[in-house]
Amino acid sequence: MKKKILPLALAASLPLLAHAADPTIVMGEVRVSAQRDAGALRSSTVLTSVDVLGADKIEDKNVTNSWELVGQLPGIQLTETRMGAESGKVTFRAFNGEGYINGIKVLIDGIPSNVNSGNQRFMDMIFPLEVDYIEVVRGTNDPRYGLHNIGGNINLGTRQGGNYLDGRFTVGSFNTREAQLAYGREAGGFSQNYFLAKQDTDSYRRTHGDSDKYSVGGKWFLTSKDKSLTGGVVLRTYRHDADEPGFLTAEELTRDRRQSPARNVNDFTEREMHHASAHLDWQISSNAFLSNKLYYNEYKDDRRVTFTSNPAGTAPRQRRLWDEQQVGFMSTLTWRASERVTVDGGINTERQDNGYQRLRYAYAMPTDFGTPATTQNDDRYKLNNVGAYVQAVIKATDALRIVPGYRVDRFTGSSSLPGARATGATAGLQDYGWIKQPKFSMVYSPAADVSVYGNWGRTFQILTGSVGPAYLVPGQAPFDASVNTGKEVGIKLKPNARSDLRLAIWRQDATGEVANMPATGTTVGLGETRREGIDLQLSGKISDKLELWASHSLQKAEVVSAFADGVSLAGKEVFSTPRHISNVGLDYHPSERWHLGVQGRAQGNYYIDSPNALGKYGGFVLFDANVRYAITPRVSVDLQVKNIADRRYEYAWYDNFFWPANQAQPMYSSGNGRAAYVSLNVKL
Repeated sequence: MKKKILPLALAASLPLLAHAADPTIVMGEVRVSAQRDAGALRSSTVLTSVDVLGADKIEDKNVTNSWELVGQLPGIQLTETRMGAESGKVTFRAFNGEGYINGIKVLIDGIPSNVNSGNQRFMDMIFPLEVDYIEVVRGTNDPRYGLHNIGGNINLGTRQGGNYLDGRFTVGSFNTREAQLAYGREAGGFSQNYFLAKQDTDSYRRTHGDSDKYSVGGKWFLTSKDKSLTGGVVLRTYRHDADEPGFLTAEELTRDRRQSPARNVNDFTEREMHHASAHLDWQISSNAFLSNKLYYNEYKDDRRVTFTSNPAGTAPRQRRLWDEQQVGFMSTLTWRASERVTVDGGINTERQDNGYQRLRYAYAMPTDFGTPATTQNDDRYKLNNVGAYVQAVIKATDALRIVPGYRVDRFTGSSSLPGARATGATAGLQDYGWIKQPKFSMVYSPAADVSVYGNWGRTFQILTGSVGPAYLVPGQAPFDASVNTGKEVGIKLKPNARSDLRLAIWRQDATGEVANMPATGTTVGLGETRREGIDLQLSGKISDKLELWASHSLQKAEVVSAFADGVSLAGKEVFSTPRHISNVGLDYHPSERWHLGVQGRAQGNYYIDSPNALGKYGGFVLFDANVRYAITPRVSVDLQVKNIADRRYEYAWYDNFFWPANQAQPMYSSGNGRAAYVSLNVKL
């Protein structure tokens, strides 16, 4: 029997589901799974600006990388580098995706899934057909997570339980071939879920853009007869081999935006990621629920990359090798003390054992063979985190809910000194002490279709990487943790039973923010910064056949107090942060067999340098369209056309690292042109 599908807003007993008066907005439908943390506190009960994207908006999307799926949600900035396995990133709340300030926490089934630097590479392990929902929590008031949870977090929930056999087989532009298979069986308290995906594709860049990846995963969960205990194991493995077509100069982009320069002919990445986790949930009593997660993440990466064709440039050819292991434990207790008070608290610990090598080659020496000219990094480093939080959901009146919360984090670690591994010399991680993070939220619901909400909270940024300034080497000045203080007010309305409207105004101030790029050993102090904006979003069903949604986010990130080369940067915008992001969409079902959709997204231009002296780049307006026809109730075929107007757009960044100083210039990665995909969907 197929797993039952219900509109999210109608299944109020499940962990993620939103009550009509909650500020959470849900797009689409989520597969119901009674097993998933059934006694845990719902995010929509505790938090405020939360968005959930349901499986029906995810499972039939054709994407090269899974981070692209999140772009359907409001206010999401996609940084599309498209350099093979190093493909891009998702950010919001005016944090950019350059890799300098990794301000967004990523979780998969509630398991922390960022690499050490904060980058989001583990997200690539998940393919669309495996996803139940994507939840985005914005702002600083979520106490559940510490490290990397600066501007908010993204949680990808994957399928658990149910009875199904689903397949999706795709061919399309750039010689794309993809197969996804999802299988689930549940009976007698035992559930098993399996997933297999394989994708091969070339690149819009015409040559040297081949990509070959696969992901395999399994879940096994057992529930006791009285349903008080549920335990299980999750295993997942992923491999990706990809060419890198290389960044283009302005002249190269104008001459042929689809070329791969000769300097990049040997550039490629081999990436492996693995995950294992054990879960044990205990319904201690009708009022108490304990959830435990023990996990292991492994990330291995071998990247050969060339940035310039100028032999006089700084490290024109490099080989970067990452080897990271994370072992962590999370335990959360939810206690419903009374009808009006619920207390939620938890502890977590994570131990990272990481390695990073950066080898430099002369321009005349391809990075796929030969001896490097120098070894820039050969580091082994550890990062240890212990954190704890508590929050209470207090129903002060039938209309007013207040949520005070508090979190603390502590970090320790050590790193081998550059060039001194053989001697055993090490440097210690900076001592940040206990990082204190108070939080407070409230929701006032004078009527079932109105919510007025506000929140205030603090998060933090610490330095990551393998050497200084994260780890104090001789002569290195210490950095304090950057404290981010955020505040937000908003209102959510339900014009009718099938639509939602939400308006939020927010601000986030940071002390001592640092733009930190561990891959290049680059650290730039941005000083005090301010991010602020307005988010407006509307979604709903006009009729049984027509669904519409739209959002518009105005945002700004600027430096309040900092200097570069003795010149004040006060009032300058933080680089690579667009001033506006917009989404629109339409789904039309003229009959049971036909489904038509149109989606659009737009992003404003942004400065690419800290002094804001080089102009703005990177804006775009793009539209996609899709048509699906159901041959039978279980078999359908769909056609998707992306960038239907074939608009030219590109990602831009300022390369003042690798070119000689007098040749620093913008570099570009051209966005994909028009592309079409045909898929066969089977649900058994």
